[in-house]
Amino acid sequence: MHTATAGNHKRIALSVTTDKVPLVSLTATVADIEKVLDTEKIDQFETINYIYILGADRKLKGIASIKEIFRNPKNTVISKIMETNLITLRAHSPQEKAAMLAIKHNIKAVPVVDPEDRFLGVIPSDKILEILHREHVEDVLYEVGVGRFTNPVVELIHASALEHIQKRLPWLIVGLLGGILAAYIVSGFDHLVEELILLAAFLPAIVYIGDAVGAQAQTIMIRSLAIDKDLPIGNYALREVVVNSFMGLIIGAFAGIASQIFWGNIVLAFIVSTSFLLTILLSSVIAILLPLIFEKVKVDPAIGSGPIATVVRDILSILIYFTVASIFLGWV
Repeated sequence: MHTATAGNHKRIALSVTTDKVPLVSLTATVADIEKVLDTEKIDQFETINYIYILGADRKLKGIASIKEIFRNPKNTVISKIMETNLITLRAHSPQEKAAMLAIKHNIKAVPVVDPEDRFLGVIPSDKILEILHREHVEDVLYEVGVGRFTNPVVELIHASALEHIQKRLPWLIVGLLGGILAAYIVSGFDHLVEELILLAAFLPAIVYIGDAVGAQAQTIMIRSLAIDKDLPIGNYALREVVVNSFMGLIIGAFAGIASQIFWGNIVLAFIVSTSFLLTILLSSVIAILLPLIFEKVKVDPAIGSGPIATVVRDILSILIYFTVASIFLGWV
């Protein structure tokens, strides 16, 4: 098993790569492969889902599944039946990319190559599952404002109280500062609340919908980026605008009609419906921009789905709501 040395290299593909896999040349036959997989030799391999075919320069030329190989006559040359449309990963790529490639292309192991495309080994299925589980736990922790553990699966249970405080307190402070700023903004619109007291009643709903829509859109965005680094942002953003415009119109109309029915205030109905629509649209824009910004500065986009995104969405939702209220109340 290859290992990484520096601490910041522990999460690269090479550190979970094994070279204990069946290797054959381009001229090998099915009969030759049977000998490679002889019962006395098979224990030396860590994974045998695929046979890896190498050229003289140790470059990966093809892959063939065991099932596909033994469907053919024993004299069949492997180069005739191997898959040449290869899915590979560079040695220093993030481990998470290996897991995403395995899922996207439905493969049980991911080949790892050096910058010259020489074969180094594969990331087997058990390591792929381990990576997926660890990344999932980390993303969930990021979303609720818990900092990174080296090995979250183990450390969540065994870390000391001090370590937990160090990982959890900083983002709570960020959230508190955001809450104080939000309270300051609300206090600047107290004259509107005095003029129409029902504005205060809808504020929690406006903030909640902004957070809910943003969380949905941002989770989808982050997962999409993880699976496809070359995500067509223009098409993706257009789809999100269409989806969220539709949802905003429905939720805004429903909220406006409900406020008119229960409180009989047409001005409030217009304020609420317009605010819901604009809040949903802006939340979807933030959901796209924040992960892209984090990706650009080489920071895990999942960090942007936690307290930072919540604070930004909450403050902008409040500003939208009271700005819309100021405009409508200024007309009457």
